[in-house]
Amino acid sequence: MKGKAEIVFEELVPVQPFPFPWSKQEFFDAMPETVLARPRHIMPLKVDTNAEFDLVLLAYQPWFLSPSQPVAAFLQSEEGRRLLKGKPVVTLLGCRNMWINAQEKVKRYLQQAGANLVGHIALADKNPNLVSLITILRWATKGKKDAFFIFPPAGVQEKEITGSVKFGEPIREALERKEYDTLHTQLLALDSVEINPGLIVLEMRGVKPFRFWANYIAKKGGPGESVRQGRVSMYRMILLLAIPVLTPFTLVASWLKLLLGRKQLNRDVTYYKGIQLREG
Repeated sequence: MKGKAEIVFEELVPVQPFPFPWSKQEFFDAMPETVLARPRHIMPLKVDTNAEFDLVLLAYQPWFLSPSQPVAAFLQSEEGRRLLKGKPVVTLLGCRNMWINAQEKVKRYLQQAGANLVGHIALADKNPNLVSLITILRWATKGKKDAFFIFPPAGVQEKEITGSVKFGEPIREALERKEYDTLHTQLLALDSVEINPGLIVLEMRGVKPFRFWANYIAKKGGPGESVRQGRVSMYRMILLLAIPVLTPFTLVASWLKLLLGRKQLNRDVTYYKGIQLREG
């Protein structure tokens, strides 16, 4: 879209920056406030929030099955709601592999802001679950994204990133016409959203434990406070042990769910690939 539209880029900057690479403890200590939607504040936006933009492209990451803290802070802010009100929005996310709960929360924020979600693009790491877990943790805590031993580079594959240029043309055409009713259908035809039904099962199984641990840790103090670090360490150890130990059992349970609940899962896949928001 460069050179074919006037583009204003706005970076969401936390008042207290998050580290990168993260220490393992800081990484897991960010989970409670992320899941509970109590994000760190961001700096005031540089863009004029009263400007009449024709389209907003909202790019973000899921953290712990929720929108990242910077984007959650933006979506909760008065500035953010003012900028988004009445605007068509295309969401673009990059993640390890699980994003549907984060996107559901973003959909609700956008609805509350009076925005109109007209398209969605999800770029995900297509490597197996345990492989992507190892590579993403290495990237997040050591800053190393490259391939090592038998493991591929971390994150979304480079060909997926460079290939995403294909989404620009239908977005540009919709922008020129200011007609967005068929945009998401056009994006889907270009594989803007691909969903593995088994990952829906895995993600849904993770929502309740994340919320339990988020509340359990947060009851002991705020982000970074020493009084809650024991609970953070407990959560960290249990999670890292549970994933490899329980994965075979989870795969069997997921297979049974796929076998016995195929019709419902197919309906879920269709829904999560879309841009509508379920009521309730």
